[in-house]
Amino acid sequence: MSIGLARYRELLKVTESQREELTKWAQSRTLPAGDVFRAKLILALAEGRTWSQIAAAFDTSRKTIALWKARFEESGIDGLEPRHKGSRPRAATASVQARVARRVQQKPPDGSTHWSCRKLAADLGLSHATVQRILAQARLQPHRLDRYMSSNDPDFEHKAADIIGLYLNPPQHAAVFCIDEKTAIQALDRLDPVLPLSPGRAERHGFEYYRHGTLSLYAALDVKTGRIEGKTTRRHTSADFIEFLAGIVDKTRWAKEIHIVLDNLSAHKTQDVRQFLEQNPKVRFHFTPTYSSWLNQVELWFAKIQRDVIERGIFTSVADLARKIRKYIQAYAKSAKPFRWTYTDPLRRIKVSQ
Repeated sequence: MSIGLARYRELLKVTESQREELTKWAQSRTLPAGDVFRAKLILALAEGRTWSQIAAAFDTSRKTIALWKARFEESGIDGLEPRHKGSRPRAATASVQARVARRVQQKPPDGSTHWSCRKLAADLGLSHATVQRILAQARLQPHRLDRYMSSNDPDFEHKAADIIGLYLNPPQHAAVFCIDEKTAIQALDRLDPVLPLSPGRAERHGFEYYRHGTLSLYAALDVKTGRIEGKTTRRHTSADFIEFLAGIVDKTRWAKEIHIVLDNLSAHKTQDVRQFLEQNPKVRFHFTPTYSSWLNQVELWFAKIQRDVIERGIFTSVADLARKIRKYIQAYAKSAKPFRWTYTDPLRRIKVSQ
């Protein structure tokens, strides 16, 4: 055997405690991959495997084997700790940060509506990682879009304060309901079978559907209990609305006053509705300001039934749609709770001007 080959087959001396520790490293699933690699390399040398065999098994080079062998012989297991501390984190200068912040608030020159990190990086001659880090620090999010609707109602403050007052401090022996209609709910039936949920795959619906028709849902949310009184109709006329109101009044005979929060739909202000209010003086309407449907709590429940029943529902007919809506309302009553609102900014309040 040549001297060089003997050197490569020379057994590396490893104590029992070192071998035990290295074996734990080699079998670990939580340590960094580099630590596991170096432990396996030293154990292979201790077993007497040639450098060529180790290089092929671990996809490494003789130079790497010699490096870690020498460090282990010099310092033991402590020598297997990597000595390269990595590159220092690069911090963008204030001028670079200002350039990024200014440019991202301008429109891209290619006609697109907003910047992406890579597009902005190419425009400024920076890396996308640098741009991404600067945008995150400045809390600039060009990929996001929020929509808003401002009310143009001159009596907004008064109406909003009146409704919020009903929620927070309702009159004694009174019932408070939030009423609205969810119109044009489509009874959609899928033409292709539904592929169920399975590991690694979401539930899948066929793209094509058949429309059986539509219906409207009248809903009244009891602010105190969170329960829902609902009724489905083919249309949403003033007569349907009055019939729904009559049902609410009949079920709330105990109340001395019935306060109803509702929007400014024309069907809520017809002559027939006014006559109904004259015949039922304990019923009082509180109209939300224009473009302020968020003040009507039943809208929160409409969003819930949209997610839970309608959005992914499959309905074989309009009657099937109505039946499933009623079933959901009945089940919801068992766990209904009132909605709790909080202000995110305590400095902002809606006040009635004196």
